[in-house]
Amino acid sequence: MAVVGSAQASARSAGERASHGIIVVGHRGAAGYRPEHTIASYELAAQLGADYIEPDLVPTKDGQLVARHENEIGGTTDVSKHPEFAGRKTTKTIDGAKVTGWFTEDFTLAELKTLRAVERLPDIRQHNTLYNGRYQIPTLQEVIDLSKQLSRTYHRRIGVFPETKHPTYFRSIGHPLEPTLIATLKRNGLDHHDGRAIVQSFEPTSLQILHKSLCVPAMQAITTGSPYDTVANGKGPTYDDMVKPSGLKDIAKYADWIGPEKARVIPLKSDGSLGTPTPLVKDAHAAGLKVISWTFRNENQFLPTDLRNGTANGDYGQALTEYGIFFKAGLDAVFSDNSDTAVIARKEFQGGK
Repeated sequence: MAVVGSAQASARSAGERASHGIIVVGHRGAAGYRPEHTIASYELAAQLGADYIEPDLVPTKDGQLVARHENEIGGTTDVSKHPEFAGRKTTKTIDGAKVTGWFTEDFTLAELKTLRAVERLPDIRQHNTLYNGRYQIPTLQEVIDLSKQLSRTYHRRIGVFPETKHPTYFRSIGHPLEPTLIATLKRNGLDHHDGRAIVQSFEPTSLQILHKSLCVPAMQAITTGSPYDTVANGKGPTYDDMVKPSGLKDIAKYADWIGPEKARVIPLKSDGSLGTPTPLVKDAHAAGLKVISWTFRNENQFLPTDLRNGTANGDYGQALTEYGIFFKAGLDAVFSDNSDTAVIARKEFQGGK
């Protein structure tokens, strides 16, 4: 809970802070090296130095929370190859957008466990297709159990950083995410300001629900694109509102972090090269909020044009340079698909500490 300037806030900050200062979050695990949101991906992220692993959460038909980036799973599993589920393919309107495919809320957990994960970006991450068909969809409980195991293995805290995905939509169809997330964190002893768990969402309402029942830090995600589900019900604030000093002050009432897309921190110029930092990080710190930005990736396709090597989208560019520029802008943490690269950049930035 956000209690800016108090002893509680100071204790919370100490609990969340990685031993190395800047926090590295394994974005969907180690998505640069393994199919995202799989146990193998989370394990590798921790092995490569991540301080947290990040499960995006969506529900099953029978009320379980599982780790998928979206509830539509046609692009991240082999569901299309299962003839027994052919009739489940449908079109739904989610946060104002029509989406066609297979959806987790139409499957029981047992049915989802018969599927296997596949690489979401096979054209960019062809290497990851080597692991297609090998890993199940994990539950939130399995991710938490893994984080505890990894903490013991590496003798350091490996926290969890769960995100509620499309919470407005799921509440509208009778599958609210928040009650199960709250109960699961409490059952596992993660309802404390010790940094072992941080919750996040793009939707303020979801974080406000969590804030009322949990004693864990929260992160308000902020994008530059579509309104997503923060205004899906016709209510504000917009993301442009959130990054203003007044908006940041409002966020500090229910959250401890903001998670802006990279372009909110350092926008791109018209030619796609990296521009100059905005006041966002400074303004957020003034409001008592820490800042974690997303998503840091090694491939050219995801880098500014002036930090690319060659013209192939899947080749690695000057990712270490990008990290250094953003660290200099004052970030407290990063979401990274390549935890090892982030850890190297952190060490270089902090003078080898």
